[in-house]
Amino acid sequence: MAKVYDVPADKLIAKLADQLRKDKKIDPPTWSQFVKTGSHVQRIPQNKDWWYVRCASLLRKIYLHGPLGVADLKVAYGGRKKIGYNLAHHQDSSGAIVRNALHQLEASGYIVKVQHKGRIISSEGMKKMDRLATEIHKELVKTVPQLQRYT
Repeated sequence: MAKVYDVPADKLIAKLADQLRKDKKIDPPTWSQFVKTGSHVQRIPQNKDWWYVRCASLLRKIYLHGPLGVADLKVAYGGRKKIGYNLAHHQDSSGAIVRNALHQLEASGYIVKVQHKGRIISSEGMKKMDRLATEIHKELVKTVPQLQRYT
């Protein structure tokens, strides 16, 4: 059985976002179509389903890096912002987006909050991610047979 570590992140996040959209456990807030993802970006996201992609990305990041809090995730999703002629400095991403996405993932049972540490992946979330990773790995082995010797 393949794990999340064994498959490319872009394929896993895309498939997981599709599954989250189909499951109907997560729905974007009404304000999500009007907001930027942080003060470091200039425009709203071009992808209409960006909320599901962000939730899938959060789920993968929590799976890989253990207990993470909102502040850690704000830093991870932040970017560089240039102000005038000065050098660019790091700006955190929006805390409301991260917080609301985490609340929805918690309510759907994919992550669990640990007191004073942050959030970790639940057993249901781990099962879902590992099954999806196994599915993606099987597809990759069919297209690139050399990958089979590494399993």
